[in-house]
Formats: sequence, C-alpha cells, structure tokens
Amino acid sequence: MTTTSKNVQMILNGTISSLSTVIPVKLDVLAPSMTVQPYEQMELSVLIGLVGDIKGRLLIDVTEEAIDVIGQSMFGMKIEGEMVESFTGELGNMVAGNLCTVLENDGVKLDISPPTVMTGKTKMYGFKQAFKLPIQLEGGNMLTVLLTIDEG
Repeated sequence: MTTTSKNVQMILNGTISSLSTVIPVKLDVLAPSMTVQPYEQMELSVLIGLVGDIKGRLLIDVTEEAIDVIGQSMFGMKIEGEMVESFTGELGNMVAGNLCTVLENDGVKLDISPPTVMTGKTKMYGFKQAFKLPIQLEGGNMLTVLLTIDEG
C-alpha cells in the first residue's frame, strides 16, 4: 500500500486529467493547498465518496455560472433551472468515473458512490485534513476540487 501523500498526489493528478478529459474548456490549474474543516461552499457542489484502495471524498465546488459555461461547451445549450443540479451531479459522476479509469491504469482500484448534490451556502465537516485544488475555467469562472482522505 502506498503512502497517503502519494495517494493524494495520484488522486489530484488523476482528477486534473479527468477534468481535462471531461470538460472541453481550457483549464488553468492553480496551486493546491491544505485546508481544515469546516469547508464552506457558497453556491453549488457535488460530493462523491471514494472507496477501495483509497478511501475519501471528492467534492467539486462550482457556481451556476460555471456549470452553464461547462454545459454550453459540452452540449451547446444553456444549463438553467432544474437542469443545474442534475447536470452538476452528472458532471461529478463523469469526472469521478474517469478518475477511476485513470487510477486503474496506475494499479489503484477505486470505486465511487452515487453523487450527492448540495446547493446554497453549506459547511462540510467530518474530515481531518483536505486538499483544495482551485481551477480557473476559460473566461474566468472558478471550480474548486476538494479531496479528503480517510486513513485506513
């Protein structure tokens, strides 16, 4: 079994690769940082549990505007109303599913939980430490990936 820091690096790199594969918009990955609880989202996010060789959670924190930009780039249509939450969950599914494939190529077995979409201002507790990866989409919208690793 590899070390936690190696797992974190593998997941962050895999997530960047996955986001680049899934989202057809130029991404500018900014420097990752550690963060402590609570993590506070302002508007919209999707949470996916990671189980298998690595246990943790992947949270993709976005704005409705960013979701609309991503949706328009993928489908050529505006993402609004009830479609926002649905598409956010689906985006999380696509990114996490792709992440499993990327990591499997590195010999890491990973499974994901169904996505949980959270809206509004929300605080997330229940983790010791987390890694925050800010990503700027072409046009200036931000997307933040939060990775929590559970020991054991």
